Amino acid sequence: MGLKSLLSLHFARQIVKNNNKWKKNAVKVQNTVLLSLINQAKNTKFGKDHNFSEITNYSDWKKNVPVRDYEELKVYVKEIIEGKKDVLWPGRPIYFCKTSGTTSGTKYIPISKESMPHHITAARDAILSYIAETKKTSIVNGKMIFLQGSPELSKTGDILTGRLSGIVAHHTPSYLVKNRLPSYETNCIEDWESKVDAILTETLDENMSLISGIPPWVQMYFEKLQDRTGKLIKDIFPNFDLFIYGGVNYEPYRQTFEKLIGKKIDGIEFYPASEGFIAYQDTQTEKGMLLCVNHGIFYEFIPSEEFFNNDPVRISLSDVEIGVNYVIILNTDAGLWGYNIGDTIKFVSINPYRIVVSGRIKHFTSAFGEHVIAEEVEKSLQETITKIPAQVNEFHVAPQVKPESGLPYHQWLIEFEKEPENMADFSELIDSTLQKHNTYYKDLISGGILKPLLITKINKNGFRDYMKSIGKLGGQNKVPRLANDRKIADKLNVF
Repeated sequence: MGLKSLLSLHFARQIVKNNNKWKKNAVKVQNTVLLSLINQAKNTKFGKDHNFSEITNYSDWKKNVPVRDYEELKVYVKEIIEGKKDVLWPGRPIYFCKTSGTTSGTKYIPISKESMPHHITAARDAILSYIAETKKTSIVNGKMIFLQGSPELSKTGDILTGRLSGIVAHHTPSYLVKNRLPSYETNCIEDWESKVDAILTETLDENMSLISGIPPWVQMYFEKLQDRTGKLIKDIFPNFDLFIYGGVNYEPYRQTFEKLIGKKIDGIEFYPASEGFIAYQDTQTEKGMLLCVNHGIFYEFIPSEEFFNNDPVRISLSDVEIGVNYVIILNTDAGLWGYNIGDTIKFVSINPYRIVVSGRIKHFTSAFGEHVIAEEVEKSLQETITKIPAQVNEFHVAPQVKPESGLPYHQWLIEFEKEPENMADFSELIDSTLQKHNTYYKDLISGGILKPLLITKINKNGFRDYMKSIGKLGGQNKVPRLANDRKIADKLNVF
């Protein structure tokens, strides 16, 4: 083991030891975070508008700070853009993270000098947790690819603005700069296909040990490598040992990745968001991602089945239960308060607090009251594939309310890498499995309101072609697994 490997293992062990302190005292740490956030922001416009100086506990907090989305926060963001200080957080943000909203158009999420380091620290600690647990230090000796958005920044008002991954690229730790690929110039290429081609050229002859990115776009990179060389990824990059991913559930991609790579490979899942780095996988032996309770965010949770009620239950970390779907609410050291990011999560452990992302509160299929969520369709597909072998690249589920004939149904638009031998059996098993996971859907089928799902095969690369057609190829973009309308489905049908 070389000096660099020895140092990385020592550093990893020290960081894990330090993190265990907050990991084992999560509720106490969260209470401290809440009071700290209140104290720091009590003299801001938002703090004065919501009586921060009078809030001393979580009960007070809920009475004074309602849950909100970007539309309800936008009036404060507008003041920041106009140049005002001390609006949501002391001073002014150092960045706006630009994201696309379904109802709000472009959203400008503030990042403060206090919140920015957490994005870097959490990602670092995830890798160090892996090194400390596995003793696999070889990844620090090779090159690392981070497939991300352009680091070029614009300005909104006088505040630097860009995509999250592009902003983070400006804060790469100095000890990783020499290992990081692609080059800055290549990272700035806006056209995704051209960018991937340039990354391929830059990395083909390098000693790659770690590759990171959203699965569909990493898959695109792997396929281009294979087309260029005719080799498996393990033969192109024999020291490639770790894949870091986030943004979508990796399970639907796992079979395809292992086929492209030519072997099973370790992975680390991240849960970063423009609003903050929420969780990361801290072990290879337990399910879920460790909730970042000591990273400038105070978390709240609303049971997803109650979210659209007039007065839903709203709880802190101390009252969560394993296995319940919650809408996750953030309060951050960048000035987001009672903020609904739209994700739903489940706790799989409370000692320590580990979560899985179960979907999006706005991404569901419920044209008939069934409220099928992403977790249910993904589980149904995965359980089916274990019994009827197939490989799926991408899929999307939407209701067909007005078919040309017969009863309405759920349409599954699937891009297969390898089709099942019997599509009818495959379709039937997905449907029966989904009925097992969602009793409302089962009642609609047995009651003759819906007929069983129908699968529409999408051509190879059809999902990529769709994303390209709407100008969202690559980066942090992804196709939602579910929709409650046919806006995506009708466009996908042509590919």
